[in-house]
This record gives sequence, C-alpha cells and structure tokens, in this order.
Amino acid sequence: MRKEKIIVTGGAGFIGSNLVDALIEYGYEVHVIDNLSGGKKRNVNPKATLHIKDLTRIEQIEALFKGVDYVFHVAALPRVQFSIEHPAESNDANVSGTVNVLIASAKAKVKKVIYSASSSAYGDQKTMPLVETMKALPKSPYGLQKYIGELYCALWSEVYKIPTVSLRYFNVYGPRNSSEGAYALVIAKFIEQRRKNETLTITGDGKQTRDFTHVRDVVRANLLAMKSKKTGKGEVINIGAGRNVSINTVAKIVGGPVKHIQIRFEPKHTLADNSLARKLLGWKPKVAIEDGINELKEMAGIELGKRE
Repeated sequence: MRKEKIIVTGGAGFIGSNLVDALIEYGYEVHVIDNLSGGKKRNVNPKATLHIKDLTRIEQIEALFKGVDYVFHVAALPRVQFSIEHPAESNDANVSGTVNVLIASAKAKVKKVIYSASSSAYGDQKTMPLVETMKALPKSPYGLQKYIGELYCALWSEVYKIPTVSLRYFNVYGPRNSSEGAYALVIAKFIEQRRKNETLTITGDGKQTRDFTHVRDVVRANLLAMKSKKTGKGEVINIGAGRNVSINTVAKIVGGPVKHIQIRFEPKHTLADNSLARKLLGWKPKVAIEDGINELKEMAGIELGKRE
C-alpha cells in the first residue's frame, strides 16, 4: 500500500515545518515547496523532500503536484506591517501564489487543499469573540490578501470541484517562531530579549489582548481538517485558543524588566470563537499559554520562576 503523498508549501517556515514533522511522524510522503525567503533549510525534516521553488511561477511548481493526495498551503509573506510597506510584493506572494497552488491542485485532482488563513481578515470588530459569520473588515494589505485567498479557495471548490477548507489562525507561537527582524511576533521577541537579559519592549500600554494559539494545536487542527468529512466546500474555521491575554500578561509570564515604546497600528483585541472547529473538526486547544511560554523558556535556557 502506497504512502499518501502530501505537499506543504512554506514547509521550511515556522508553522509549516512543525506540520511537516507531524506528517512525517504519521508516515506520509511529504514534499516541501519553499523559496526560503522566510524559511530555513535546517527547519525541514530530513525525511521530507525539499523543492526550492517560487509559488508565483506556476511553471516551477505544477509538475510537483502530480500524484499528490493533499495540499497544505501554508506559505505566505506574513506580517501586517510588512504588507503595508511592501503591498505589491506581499500581494504577489499571498494572492498570486495561492491562485497558482489552487490551479496546480485542480489539475492534479488532489483530495483536499487546506489553506492557512488569518484572523487579520477580521480587522477591528466591535464585539468579541470573533465569529466566522462576521463580515471581514481587513485593515491591512496582508489581512485583505489572506481573505482573498479564502474566497479563492471557496470558489475553486464550487467551480473546479476541488475540496478546500480555510483555517483562520490566531497569533500562533511555539518552537521555531522567529525572533528576528522588525516584524517578529511578540512571544518570540520577548523570549529572545529575556535570554539576552535585555529589557522587554512593549508597544503602547500593553493592554491590547491577543488570542495566542500554540503551534501544536494549529498542527493538530490541520491534520483533523485533512481527514474531516465535514469540510471541503471552502469552509472558514477559526483556529484559536478561545482565550485572550494582554501583552503585559505575556511579559509577566516571560519575566524581566519592561519598557513601553511607541505603538504601531494593530487591532486592540483578538479573541476566537472556536465552536465551529469543535463541531466540524472535533478540535479544541490543549496547550495553555503559561505552559507554552514556560516550555519556550526552558528551550532557551531561561530558569523557570526567576524574575529580575
């Protein structure tokens, strides 16, 4: 009996590489497509096959989809601020790249495409928690681009009869989350600052809240979405912990002195309603943020319970 063949785009990146590890563990034949603009070769499981290709060039990727059973489209040029500063470049990667993946998937007649969507599609909403039935109000090119990807997936299911499902991630953190650059996510940044005995930098007053979701929970949601008989028609599903905490609270868990810097544009709060994920995927989060951060501190060699 042949192994099912799976493509993970962006499989050298943070979320993608964690997903690849899980798929390899379950015995799948995994092919990674990544241009290494954000991902790193060292992240790719040695049992996976890495194809260094550009998703915006369909002639580079189309042949790789032959005989593929499932496609996880994780690749993106992420971060809100980057998309504001580089709208054309991010649109090419996040929209054109997605269309090319869908074209190649339809031609190969794959069983399902699982698309990594983003809670940034919600923008600033007046009520919490955020529910999939709310009107999308993206406030950045990135949020708009990821939302467009959802619409393309649903359309491909309708027109080309290729099963798709979109998973809207909320503030994913965990091992391999990059702390590098101006757009690094806050938990990775705090862990790196603490490791170096630097002051933790908080944007604004730190009262803004985020629904931080551990990458292991996100990976599990992807695996469930792949096999779920209740998905495949372009459904959009929140993948969030269903609990939001302030940036000040995150800083307290990480530990150490803090300083506040000028705020940049960002939503004040995010909080996922994850009831649809429970219904369609049988998924619920397992990793509490306190445990997730303490695990990262241990990995970074930071003594638990210590406060400067």
